[in-house]
Amino acid sequence: MKLLGIGSRIDHSEYGKGVITNVTSQHYWVTFIDNGLETIDLDSEFNIIEAADGDVDTVSFFEVETSLVQILKKWSDVSEVVPIADKWKGGTMLLQPADRSLQNKEVPIDTFFHKITMVRDRLRVMEQRINSSNLDEQGKIDLQQYITRIYGSLTTFNVLFKSKSHQFVGQKGK
Repeated sequence: MKLLGIGSRIDHSEYGKGVITNVTSQHYWVTFIDNGLETIDLDSEFNIIEAADGDVDTVSFFEVETSLVQILKKWSDVSEVVPIADKWKGGTMLLQPADRSLQNKEVPIDTFFHKITMVRDRLRVMEQRINSSNLDEQGKIDLQQYITRIYGSLTTFNVLFKSKSHQFVGQKGK
């Protein structure tokens, strides 16, 4: 059995795709896209996507994990788990037409919140694609300003977020 080096990419039947971030005498430490950090035995069953040579950890685990998270955020449409504020969990929104003869529409807040976070994540991906595009600098700045205004329009929904760090932020006051 050939020992895989740090940076090797694997596909595990239980945990999915991941990158080996550390190797010990008995285990691989693997950061999986969907399951985070797991340790698996060296002789575990998995498919090798890409093997990296070398068995010496010259970079700290924290540096590897930080880099991996940044790469995954930049190049994938995988969205982070964003918790809804506790007071809204399991709640519903009631949309009531002005014409009382028409039927109300009840929407689970969790479903609505999921849609809002998807919009936020897609705006972030759009920002990244704009930044890495071949547009001239002024074109990038113009598009970034539109996105900032979109974020500003969505600040009404910040009340739904559990953590302030996940909230929408528009243009700051001048």
